[in-house]
Amino acid sequence: MDFYHFAKSVVYGVLKPLYRLDVKGTEHFPREGGVLVCANHISELDPPVVGITAPRPINFMAKAELFEAPILKNLLPNLHVFPVKRGLSDRNAIRTAVGLLKDGQVVGMFPEGTRSKDGTLGKGLSGAGFFALKGGDAVVVPCAVIGPYRPLRKVKIRYGKPLDITPFRDRKAGAEEVTEAIMEEIRLLIEKENSGK
Repeated sequence: MDFYHFAKSVVYGVLKPLYRLDVKGTEHFPREGGVLVCANHISELDPPVVGITAPRPINFMAKAELFEAPILKNLLPNLHVFPVKRGLSDRNAIRTAVGLLKDGQVVGMFPEGTRSKDGTLGKGLSGAGFFALKGGDAVVVPCAVIGPYRPLRKVKIRYGKPLDITPFRDRKAGAEEVTEAIMEEIRLLIEKENSGK
């Protein structure tokens, strides 16, 4: 067992009972090929929760400042985390994410860019659409995290069916349009769950 899977099992063992994680839709998750997982963002716990509930290892971006700490600098890459310089067009981070997708790996993103203060779904940034368009044959898997995070209160994680980006690429759609389509899929997952259907 490599370090990633060891850490995943440890974190899962802590968070699963603490927040009564209720996961559905993993059967929609492609077992191979590039996947861009796009989830809403309600808590700092979202990255580990999405990471431990997804069927495949996920690569996440994290602010470059975290990599300045000696321990984290060596730890984060083993957890499939790579740095991004916030507020800049970080070409290294862009190349890394696009390269991972084209290499058939999974990249996780939170299109809103920041946590929602009231739990409602915000507007997605164009970065999600950009990576979806540039990721080769990668598909997008929408993910809804429905909280709030409170000990012993159920947190729901819902994975939706893959969104094929090919039609958007074929007609040269813009990144904003693709992001809007992704956010709509997340919104539908949330609404379906809240309606009890």
